[in-house]
Amino acid sequence: MHQLGRTPRDKYSSGFTTPLSERYSRELAKVTPGGVNSPFRSFKDVGGHTIFFSKAQGSRLFDIDGNTYIDYLGAWGPAILGHCPQQIVTAVQRVITEGAVFGAPHELELEMARALIAVMPSIERVRFVSSGTEAVMSAIRLARGFTNRNVVIMFDGGYHGHSDSTLASTTHMASLGIPASTAQNTVCAIYNDLASVEQQFERHKDKVAAIIVEPVAGSMGVIPPNDDFLPGLRKIATEHGAILIFDEVLTGFRVAYGGAQALYHVRPDLTCLGKALGGGMPSGAFGGRAEIMDRLEPDGEVYQAGTFSGNPITMAGGIEMLKLLSEPDVYPNLEERTDQLFDGLEPVIKKLGLQVQLQRVGSMFSILFSDRPVKTFRDSLSVDTEAYARFFHYLIEHGVYMPPSAVDAACVSYAHTPDDIDATIKVCERAFSALSAAGV
Repeated sequence: MHQLGRTPRDKYSSGFTTPLSERYSRELAKVTPGGVNSPFRSFKDVGGHTIFFSKAQGSRLFDIDGNTYIDYLGAWGPAILGHCPQQIVTAVQRVITEGAVFGAPHELELEMARALIAVMPSIERVRFVSSGTEAVMSAIRLARGFTNRNVVIMFDGGYHGHSDSTLASTTHMASLGIPASTAQNTVCAIYNDLASVEQQFERHKDKVAAIIVEPVAGSMGVIPPNDDFLPGLRKIATEHGAILIFDEVLTGFRVAYGGAQALYHVRPDLTCLGKALGGGMPSGAFGGRAEIMDRLEPDGEVYQAGTFSGNPITMAGGIEMLKLLSEPDVYPNLEERTDQLFDGLEPVIKKLGLQVQLQRVGSMFSILFSDRPVKTFRDSLSVDTEAYARFFHYLIEHGVYMPPSAVDAACVSYAHTPDDIDATIKVCERAFSALSAAGV
């Protein structure tokens, strides 16, 4: 949740126009708050009107004005394989003819649960939901119910969806409409700072139910964990009898087949998943140790439910997604393409003497207009949002689509080709040169 300055697009427009998108943006704003159904989709942080898309295929987005873009938004993470992989489309089409939702158990739920448990050893039981926000909200309730404690520790700059527990804390309030009593039960520590976590346990003795963390911070620049950070959280949580929750809604299957917990060899008590899990279908899940998960109703006393949870369409997409991601060339390919992008951008930035940081973990990356690496939330607040806005609009005007936010993660997909990357490097080089010439 970042308050970034607006930058009017007409300051630097190259003549690129999207008249239908501009018109539709105005029309949608008449019937939908802000003209978007999620604030992440707005161009509030970069200025200008939003782009309306009509199609996504492979590494490309196609807008309603006939423009094509090489896509690095990746639908905010799920498009690891690119858009509309044929195997997933076929699986979903096959299932939807038999019924989109039953409101009752079906065979694909069992198949998907077994597949997910096989991929993530920390998950002994899993419950499917319909979004990452729902997964986090449910995991926090479960952690509180299991420990009979109320306080949750999260980290400044972390994003865990829009439930009350994760939008309010004693150090910041990210939304109106959240009771003060809720804020009192969420406290913040500093990412990559174990001492700040210990301090919160000291302040709230025997009251901390859980620590929730993005293993790789993806909402304040892509910030990897220090070598001791995740193991340190595991140790602290165990010592204090608290639940360690990994929010892998973004990192799950993005940074490694078994998520960040496989990459960094740290086992949480509960894991939250979303985005990639359904292969493009609206999906989420939370799972973990059997003794914790078994406290959910109907066997336990922690309530959670969802009509569309584990529906056949989502399960079909998820099963096929996990199969495709298990192919041995997927993650080496993602690494190779992201390496290619960075290898092309780094010498340009150095040659021009720009204050730009390139940060990545796997195929998650950020291009940050900052004079120093972004390692904390405080660092992210000093990112030059005006420069990024100019960069962003130059890119979309030349066929490359990045997140409309100066600090949120961009993504490379398996569908990106070497030619896509080369074309992107050339557009970025021209954008950097234009910014340098303008004294940005």
